[in-house]
Amino acid sequence: MEVVDGPRVEYRDSHPTLGIRARTPFRGMLAERDRLLAALIAWLQANGVEPEGPFFMRLHTVDMAGDMDIEVGAFANATGDSTVTEGVMPAGTYVVLRYINHSLRAHGLLFEWADNRDIRFDSAETDAGASWAARFEIWVTDPRTEPRKTRWETELAFLTR
Repeated sequence: MEVVDGPRVEYRDSHPTLGIRARTPFRGMLAERDRLLAALIAWLQANGVEPEGPFFMRLHTVDMAGDMDIEVGAFANATGDSTVTEGVMPAGTYVVLRYINHSLRAHGLLFEWADNRDIRFDSAETDAGASWAARFEIWVTDPRTEPRKTRWETELAFLTR
């Protein structure tokens, strides 16, 4: 894993999003992410919508032993439909880490860094798993121009309490 920037704490304004949400087992999550990303890109092209920012995966509910509730989206201010829905990245204080390759290591580094500083995330345990107010993996690298995921610069941005 190559750390590009962070970890650090920063305030972010809210941003409108468009996304496709799905439930998937953790073991199938990356294939589902890729399927949702392809569907979102096709929808954006068909509807003449150009994102105003990068693509992302948002983890709404995390249950490594069960189903994950994920959303693949883009920062865009446009009207959705029954497939692609409007949303928002909420304003607030985020822990942020930019990296290339090795997502699990990056997540571990971010969690350890936050824990060592007594930073708490805006999440809660539920019957379905850990429910997150805002847990984003933002793809700084545009997946439309770089298909090799091991070369993507990714930014983790997790909302704090």
